[in-house]
Amino acid sequence: MDTQAADDLTVTALVTDAIAAPSMHNAQPWRFRCSPGCRTLQLWADPERALPQADPDGRAQHIGCGAALFNLRVSAAHAGLPVRTTLLPDAGRPALLATVELAPEGETDGGTERLGRLHPAVHERHTSRYPFEETGLTAAQLTGLRHAAEQEGAALSFPVGWHLQLVLELAEEGEERDRAAVADDAAGPTGAGTDPLAGGAGGDRTPAPARPDLAEWTRIGAAAESADDGVPAYAFGPRRRGGRAPVRDFAAGREVAGRETAAFESHPHLALLSTERDRPEDWLRAGQAMQRTLLAATLEGLSSSFVTQSLEWPELRWPLREPVSGHGLVQMVLRFGYGPRGTATPRRPVEEVLEFDAP
Repeated sequence: MDTQAADDLTVTALVTDAIAAPSMHNAQPWRFRCSPGCRTLQLWADPERALPQADPDGRAQHIGCGAALFNLRVSAAHAGLPVRTTLLPDAGRPALLATVELAPEGETDGGTERLGRLHPAVHERHTSRYPFEETGLTAAQLTGLRHAAEQEGAALSFPVGWHLQLVLELAEEGEERDRAAVADDAAGPTGAGTDPLAGGAGGDRTPAPARPDLAEWTRIGAAAESADDGVPAYAFGPRRRGGRAPVRDFAAGREVAGRETAAFESHPHLALLSTERDRPEDWLRAGQAMQRTLLAATLEGLSSSFVTQSLEWPELRWPLREPVSGHGLVQMVLRFGYGPRGTATPRRPVEEVLEFDAP
């Protein structure tokens, strides 16, 4: 086998691991391009997989791509391949999110051995939309997850008391807005869909904005069986009939044959992932920190899911900040616990997301 073919196989394996990363609504908003000789991999945002309603500024897209970038780093470390990563290398091409030089000369990314240990979790981690046990996380687990986020330039905190109550209320508020938007769409242009936060009965109400992203990226019926992206019905999890875990209902009022209901935990264990600033570079770092935290949690035997309902509304995201200092911008809310690992969601074939440039 010649060197180029060997390089192609290595890069294909790296990208296969990279695209196991989570992304909002499993839109998989990434593309990879390999330079001649496979010395450098480029990570690009895919504009065709943007979520204009839920993610108008591309923040979630950057976080998903950052998670894929971290998986790629883990895969390279597992393969014993040193790399050097550069975020947003070309200001004139903002869709070029990162470059990863393979076996570069000079300084490389550090911590290769620690990254390689995370590799078993890359394909074990799945979003779990199932009930978790009420059992809390240990002090050692909390410390380990905080450390994982810190290693990638983010902070992880675990709200309690009134702060946790606020986080749960904001998530529910976001979910209510989505439900209202779905009802508004179903009612049609003359329907009475309204913003649930607007004035009382008889007062002026603002129509809820349509959220077609959710319908576009969920797969129900026959579409679920053949999908290679989006969230298929078999990964929705049960409908909640009790408890306070803020698990999004991807069915959004639609009937799903055979779907069960379940009581979720009354005391969910949530974590806020924050960065000091709110730029595209910070979003990419947050995505890497998120994925490092999720992989570390998986190796600890924890299951996880995402709580993005409040993050999709700017006025709901702002109050999530650390309550005492007010510092930090929350980039992701995570739910951890002991429970089913979740169902694997589909991924596009690697040849659809990886392009080799001609030498």
